[in-house]
Amino acid sequence: MKIIVWFNQDLRLTDHPALSAALKDGERVYCVYLFDPANTEGPQGAARWWLHHSLSRLAQDLAAKGGQLILRRGNSAEALVALSDELGAQAIYMTRSYEPYLSQQQSHLYQQMASRGGSAKRYAGFLLLEPDTILNKQAKPFQVFTPFYRHCRALIDSNRKPTAKPRYAQLAQPPAGLASDTLKDWQLLPTQPNWAGEFADHFTPGEAGAQATLQEALNSVVQDYAEQRDFPAQLGTSRLSAHLHFGEISPRQVLQGAINHCGDESAAPFTRQLFWREFNYYLLHHYPHMRTSAFKSKFAPFPWRHNPQYLKAWQEGKTGYPIVDAGMRQLWRSGWMHNRVRMICASFLTKHLQIPWQSGEEWFWDTLLDADKANNIGGWQWVAGCGADAAPYFRIFNPIVQGEKFDPLGDYVRTWVPELARLPPAFIHKPWQAPTGLLAQCGIQLGTDYPHPLVNHEEAREIALNAYKMIQ
Repeated sequence: MKIIVWFNQDLRLTDHPALSAALKDGERVYCVYLFDPANTEGPQGAARWWLHHSLSRLAQDLAAKGGQLILRRGNSAEALVALSDELGAQAIYMTRSYEPYLSQQQSHLYQQMASRGGSAKRYAGFLLLEPDTILNKQAKPFQVFTPFYRHCRALIDSNRKPTAKPRYAQLAQPPAGLASDTLKDWQLLPTQPNWAGEFADHFTPGEAGAQATLQEALNSVVQDYAEQRDFPAQLGTSRLSAHLHFGEISPRQVLQGAINHCGDESAAPFTRQLFWREFNYYLLHHYPHMRTSAFKSKFAPFPWRHNPQYLKAWQEGKTGYPIVDAGMRQLWRSGWMHNRVRMICASFLTKHLQIPWQSGEEWFWDTLLDADKANNIGGWQWVAGCGADAAPYFRIFNPIVQGEKFDPLGDYVRTWVPELARLPPAFIHKPWQAPTGLLAQCGIQLGTDYPHPLVNHEEAREIALNAYKMIQ
């Protein structure tokens, strides 16, 4: 039997249930990736840089095993059916997708293949557990993370290992003359200007890069994760988010790797983050209205403000609050932002500036290499206070206190806001309080070299709390 494996958010060869099943069931296995212009939930902006390099490396890995990655552009279901006709394939195997568009396309594919006497099969692999299998004692979806986490941990066998490496003898080269795009055809990389110039200094897309990043995390992050994860100047997080989003490594490989390295209990603060990823996908699956509106309906009348000037200042890292500006500039230059700083920046936008969370989510969606619909939406609604099991709205991060607590020496700010580099720790998170003589000595003129704060923290906090009272 000839089988097509449709790659999507599973750009790897190991621990890949759909690929393993195809290699077991088929005599000839063809591999394809589809670029679907209609899929607005697919990679955009910065993430397309990652997609280009990830696909390039996947193609190299397949070639080394005797296969070839076919690249096609068009409607996912229609393009796959057409390809199955060209190859004479009887089945299409794939990893289950959870984004609404691709999930719908997979359902269409089932119907179309069945009507032609063929078959389509979906396999788990992107998540640890399938969202439809998890319900609370009332047979309803969970809405609070902690009981969801406890329930899921009880379901997972910590000794369950990733799938064994398959034999790749069945990987096949497509017939001569079969049409296949090139990555250059898709123009995924920015050119004029090349705003992705520094991305490769921080990340290496592809399965090999994912495995190397995991190993680095196991060696230097997992054991001390609880103590180090909140300090952005340190290597205290795994930086696996983009690798997980593109499926260059499976969550099961990360979970098992961490447990094997230091034991279930010691690894728990680290592995718990995998379940936050699960929870965000779970929520979006069961409550699809979260894609565009607040999970909590009471937030519908919230008096958000639409201030293009403030939004632009936030996007460019020119708010006058150093920890916020450092995060936004790190995002623009590296395509990534430390998780603690993501929360600080999101809180500042939604509470200090009262700009809708959707505006922040859209900016992150365009600028993050690890842009992931479920996690992006879940994270923004959590900070804004309008999501399931969210931080209370009245929890308003003080950007000065947050900076002093988690970047006490100012090293993170100095890295990304170099105009403040000469300020001592006592003033680097509140330069407007520095004596005039010290600012002059450090070569800083507020309002020229670095902006004055957009808003006063205490005043903005009171305005936000009063706005929240209006919807109680």
